Amino acid sequence: MGLDIRLPIGMIFAIFGIMLIVFGVFSNPALYAQSLGININLVWGFVLLVFGAVMLFPGARSVFGPRPAGAANPQGREPRH
Repeated sequence: MGLDIRLPIGMIFAIFGIMLIVFGVFSNPALYAQSLGININLVWGFVLLVFGAVMLFPGARSVFGPRPAGAANPQGREPRH
């Protein structure tokens, strides 16, 4: 049993991404006049959300998903920790 930080890191990035997406959708478009009209909060919100999902998916899969017999350990031995 090791320290798997994919779940908390993925959740933090996903939450920050959702917050930036909400702020980007509901903010005043005049704020983005200096950035050539690019809603940078919306763009980075999606980037953070995708990164959070990429971190969450394998982390949740390794914690909650069953491992097939022999797939993780082809020699049939227990891993040494």
